[in-house]
Amino acid sequence: MCSSVKKIMLVAGEQSGDQLGVGLIKALRAIYPNAEFYGIGGSKMMAEGFVSHYEMERLAVMGFIEPLKRLPELLSMLRGVKRLFRETKPDIFIGIDAPDFNLKLEKEAKRLGIMSVHYVSPSVWAWRQGRIKGIKKSVDLMLCLLPFEAEFYKKHDVPVAFVGHPLADKFELDPDQAGARKQLGLNNKQVAEAKLVALMPGSRSSEVGFLLPMMLDAAAQLVKRYPDLRFVLPAANKARQQQILDLLDGVLPPYIDLLLEQSHEAMTASDLVVMASGTTTLEAMLLKKPMVICYKWPPFTWAILSRLVKVPWVGLPNLLANKEVAKELLQDAATVENLVEELDSLIRESNKSQEITSLFKTLHLKLRNDASASAAKAISEQYQRSLA
Repeated sequence: MCSSVKKIMLVAGEQSGDQLGVGLIKALRAIYPNAEFYGIGGSKMMAEGFVSHYEMERLAVMGFIEPLKRLPELLSMLRGVKRLFRETKPDIFIGIDAPDFNLKLEKEAKRLGIMSVHYVSPSVWAWRQGRIKGIKKSVDLMLCLLPFEAEFYKKHDVPVAFVGHPLADKFELDPDQAGARKQLGLNNKQVAEAKLVALMPGSRSSEVGFLLPMMLDAAAQLVKRYPDLRFVLPAANKARQQQILDLLDGVLPPYIDLLLEQSHEAMTASDLVVMASGTTTLEAMLLKKPMVICYKWPPFTWAILSRLVKVPWVGLPNLLANKEVAKELLQDAATVENLVEELDSLIRESNKSQEITSLFKTLHLKLRNDASASAAKAISEQYQRSLA
């Protein structure tokens, strides 16, 4: 237990950061019981005695247009936090995700002699790798959730610690599939014994518009081959639910169960998942589900991304395994024919699915590292080194 740290300032930019922040505050308080925690955070952090000087939701901006519209307010917040540095003189500053905002603060903290930490690596390893130079000038310690991220920073001589992923701590090693089916009302004998596929077309309107028609066509073809096959389709929200019903002309095929939200339960209940690329692929991996990853971008966006991205895969399970364990059907490869072929292979080859499930369990164990406690320990050790 150390008592030299009196003030720890944190800035979280959205709900996921608030969740990470509350775990980190609890872990840091075990090391620094008398420390004061303040900055920008959400309701979970504030419930732990954190003092937020701004509403966290004001930082939660997405895309390209909204940040421009809100630029004066964001710049005002940036100046305000920098002013807090000078007025309160924290021992440690921790930016949680929100790299566009936090890296500017971390650079200022470092300039003022305040130890600067960034929690959750931006995807600099995947694209715009030139950003590493700015990160190196801004942070005294990078905390990574994924092991391959830490390897990237080590190659560029940036102080780094792999702390594990909080979701890996949260998810059970052996998910309760039967319990999930019961919770969703899918536990009658016919459904309980059926092979169940979760269709996960994404949470954005554009994703659903691009991907769901392909998934529905593939489902219709597969049911002809496997009459007992069933599908669950969780809508991310009421707007996506209505969009799905519109695409189906209000008529739901008898082999598909449409759910509102409940994506976690749908994946847990399923045997296979076909899904949009994104962070949800990590959840599917932690639930040990063989999957097919699909995505389509507007042609101009794809033309740019395909030149900028420096990694061979987009799916986190593949990046973690360093091989394609989840088939990726991207852009022109995202066709009904390809999707049917890949799902049919997973349905028929049970040994293949078992091998994938076993590998996902191994990867889960690698990511399970008591992330909050590991992050707090790494911060404390780096702080002690900074005093030497």
